[in-house]
Amino acid sequence: MKEKRDYYEVLGISRDADASQIKKAYRKLAKKYHPDSNEGDSRAAERFKEATEAYTILSDPEKKKIYDQYGSSAFDGVGGFRADTQRTHGFGGSAGGFSGFSGYSDGFSGHFQDGNGGYRSWHFEGGEDDDLFGDIFGSMFHGRGRENTKSRGQDITAQIEIPFDAAAFGGEQAVTLTAPDGSRKTFQVQIPAGIDEGQTIRLRGKGAPGTKGAEAGDLLLKVSLGSRPGFERRGKDIYTTAAIPFTTAVFGGEARVSTLYGDVLCKILPGTQSGSRIRLSGKGIVSSGVSSVRGDQYVSIQIAVPENLNREAAQKLHEFEAACRTGNGRGAA
Repeated sequence: MKEKRDYYEVLGISRDADASQIKKAYRKLAKKYHPDSNEGDSRAAERFKEATEAYTILSDPEKKKIYDQYGSSAFDGVGGFRADTQRTHGFGGSAGGFSGFSGYSDGFSGHFQDGNGGYRSWHFEGGEDDDLFGDIFGSMFHGRGRENTKSRGQDITAQIEIPFDAAAFGGEQAVTLTAPDGSRKTFQVQIPAGIDEGQTIRLRGKGAPGTKGAEAGDLLLKVSLGSRPGFERRGKDIYTTAAIPFTTAVFGGEARVSTLYGDVLCKILPGTQSGSRIRLSGKGIVSSGVSSVRGDQYVSIQIAVPENLNREAAQKLHEFEAACRTGNGRGAA
């Protein structure tokens, strides 16, 4: 019996090559030696089969581990790689035969026998080669034909924008998604209070349907937040500004401030400077999952400068300025 070449040598890779390097090496050889591109070339067909055998073992972590320890002899005989491959996925055999592979630039198409007397057709256009080798070669050479496998449907991800208040307080929202074919579907989505930018809402069973009655995948809605004029959200905290009269800043008093929960009166200390910040404890966003915990609101104070002063007010302001200078000792004779 002819001794097999080392699988790493077949693919032209080192023994410490990772999964992506193994796949890349196999893709290159599969394209180069595929029988449809080398019609009548028995040597190319042999190299293609040899590369496929090496890839099948080295791309499977468990088989690779066994191969590294015992070599290819671990996969010979009944139930091993050779018998299984020739029986189920052999090239030119009566059962599991593969044929009709065509094209390497714009698309791929072909069919293979499914082991039950029928043929499975497939077509792949554009995209990455990983899609082809993962979905087609992976299912064939590892015995995972989709027609014979009950598998859960794929998850689907979509981006949605949630209004500022809905994200803060939660509640039910109607979300309409548009499919690539232009069709639209509306879902009633329960928004958890306190959800933040970039978080995900999972709708179980609303993704792609499974095969052979298996459960459907989930719909994953990635959240972005809408805006609200005058309010800025940073995690659980809210940031706003409040303009106060010049006299309030000088003498102190109260200022009305808007919060998510209604207006409140804030105490302003005498001599408050523009840019000063007031912290309103518990007036921020509720913590997602812990309704008793809220963030804070930080109010940045802006001093409103008087405009269109009448003569009397302007005179009083000049007197105030002069008094300040005198009080500092700069106006004494």
